Amino acid sequence: MTFVARLFSMLIVLCLIAGVAVSAWYFKQPLPQCIQGEVEATKVNVSAKVPGRVEEMRAEEGQSVKKGDIVAVLDRPQLQAKRNQAQAAETAAGAQRDKAEHGAREEQIRMAHSQYLQAKAGAELAQKSLERVQRLFDDGVLPAQRRDEVQAQRDMANKLEAAAKAQYDMAVNGAREEDKVSASALVAQAAGAVEEVDSLIEEANVRAPRDGEVVEHIVNLGELASAGMPILTLVDLSDVWVTFNIREDRLGGLKMGEKIQGTVPALNNLSVELVVTYIAALGDFATWRATSAAGGFDLRSFEVRAKPTQPTDGLRPGMSVIVPWARDAAATQTAQ
Repeated sequence: MTFVARLFSMLIVLCLIAGVAVSAWYFKQPLPQCIQGEVEATKVNVSAKVPGRVEEMRAEEGQSVKKGDIVAVLDRPQLQAKRNQAQAAETAAGAQRDKAEHGAREEQIRMAHSQYLQAKAGAELAQKSLERVQRLFDDGVLPAQRRDEVQAQRDMANKLEAAAKAQYDMAVNGAREEDKVSASALVAQAAGAVEEVDSLIEEANVRAPRDGEVVEHIVNLGELASAGMPILTLVDLSDVWVTFNIREDRLGGLKMGEKIQGTVPALNNLSVELVVTYIAALGDFATWRATSAAGGFDLRSFEVRAKPTQPTDGLRPGMSVIVPWARDAAATQTAQ
């Protein structure tokens, strides 16, 4: 073998040794540390104050709505019937007020007595019905809702009886000044009942309590919605934050109000600045390392929330946010 060949072989060996050394150095370097969080936003369940069947859904899933927009409409035949009843009571109260002002005739007295007897019979029947329903409720045959409905009917019948009795007494005794005041009060009371029913009818128009985007329809078109039952869910994309679950040995003295920098892979690695707004007072064992005989210890994880310092277009719940995290570098090197 010539000198040139030996020299060439030695160079090849040296290059291989250098390559192995560089590779060993590279692989022994600590990996870049980071933590991953998830974007969350305020969710609001939109409910109705009155029961009813969903007659119209005006906000589709994914649609943006403003505070006060009508997002759903419930049918309201029962409420309309109650309004007619309340309006009739208001008209009757007005007539009684006029009667108190002008006095009653003999025919009116007989009519008032007849109406009183009719109302009294209705109240007695309602009381008997309530007693029967109460027994069935106590035996577990009927639900509480049915018992409450019959009880409300009994209460209404008692009120009608009392009103009819008052009208009859007024017709018999004549209208005193106190009677005139009472009649005027009954008119005001009946008017208040009409306004109350009108407000319930308005509640059948379910409105958005805040700006947001419709996430899902919990109750579909044509389905029955109970009072207080969520009809749809809104998410407020103007109120977003990122939730991290950080192991306690990686917190590194993180403090409230501290700013951190992260990237959003879903937005082409868009860089966002976050400010820490919440650090859980108590940790949990969502991520933990069991105690070992070598002197290890249990590690709790703490929930940390951070909000973007500036509005970020396109940031939506469920997106990941990656934050470089060098606070646990020493612990990582020790573990290695």
